[in-house]
Amino acid sequence: MKQFKLVATAASGIEALVGKELRTMGYECEVENGKVFFTGTQEDIAKTNVWLRTADRVKIIVGEFDAIEFDELFEKTKALPWEDLLPMDANFPVAGKSIKSTLYSVSDCQALVKKAIVDRLSAVYHRKTRLPETGALYQLEVALLKDKVTLTLDTTGSSLFKRGYRIAKGGAPLKENMAAALVSLTTWRKDRPFYDPVCGSGTIPIEAALIGRNIAPGISRGFAFENWEWFDKQIIDTVRADAKSAIDHDVVLDIMGSDIDAKMIEIAKQNAIEAGVGDSIVFKQMQLKDFTTEKEYGVILANPPYGERLGEEEEIQALYKQMGQTYRPLKTWSKYIITSDLTFESFYGERATKKRKLYNGALRTDLFQYWGTRPPRTPRN
Repeated sequence: MKQFKLVATAASGIEALVGKELRTMGYECEVENGKVFFTGTQEDIAKTNVWLRTADRVKIIVGEFDAIEFDELFEKTKALPWEDLLPMDANFPVAGKSIKSTLYSVSDCQALVKKAIVDRLSAVYHRKTRLPETGALYQLEVALLKDKVTLTLDTTGSSLFKRGYRIAKGGAPLKENMAAALVSLTTWRKDRPFYDPVCGSGTIPIEAALIGRNIAPGISRGFAFENWEWFDKQIIDTVRADAKSAIDHDVVLDIMGSDIDAKMIEIAKQNAIEAGVGDSIVFKQMQLKDFTTEKEYGVILANPPYGERLGEEEEIQALYKQMGQTYRPLKTWSKYIITSDLTFESFYGERATKKRKLYNGALRTDLFQYWGTRPPRTPRN
């Protein structure tokens, strides 16, 4: 089976989690800023697209080389075996980016790469007229970084955060892969309580339930590679069937999401049903300050509104203060709050045990972590 050089892309600050996921799946990988490199077959392309929770995309690296002149970019691109990946009727737009490179004009690089591939394919397929480009989508990218060129083919299609379960959303929803990343950064285990006090459309509790039930995040969506004529269709069918049989239907989860907005609670319930975890989460309309519990050793994970608009700041800061007053007495619970307000601790009323810098899109945020006391160890027999 042919081996491909592959790269899983991720948001800045999340790549280490993608690397951890891939290693857990049995892959050797290298983690760089925003990227995780590994090798695999068609089966691995299907498996990683279906199972990766925190990545954005899985791409095939078609070629890598240095180029400081346009002729060099053209000839080295043309020398690659594009016919192995692109059929005669392939629809292959070329996206581009250039950082700290001599060839800084992205549009010129895109046009040149496109022309080089057209020349190669026209020669291979004996075409004297234009290539039809009426077939399946093969999204390519030319990326230049410090004069190193990387040419990739996207196997994913719509980004992996689009799981397919979100039928409605709130004003500023958290991406599903970021929500999964936040859950995995906590100490939560599926035998412990989990609570999101500002759940909005339910993304964080839903991602926790998918993890708890071992439901593959991409099990119900399609991918770009499924439309490629050279890709063995039987492979994705087998991967999906294996993912279905891996679901833990028996686990009992204690996951709760609440929000002050009754409309959002209804949306969250619908999204959870769509994700197949409607019976695994309790959603409740409730003010943050009304939360009380006798349970121990749970996890609270909150993505409160950031107060980006004028006049909202004081309201948000009052919410942070309320969080501190409500959650500080819960000594055995661990609390995790993500916000772009770096003064959060002063309103919460306590220094975080640890902070982690993350990017929610282009927005710099910090995950403020307050670790609860550990449960006593059960003595060994």
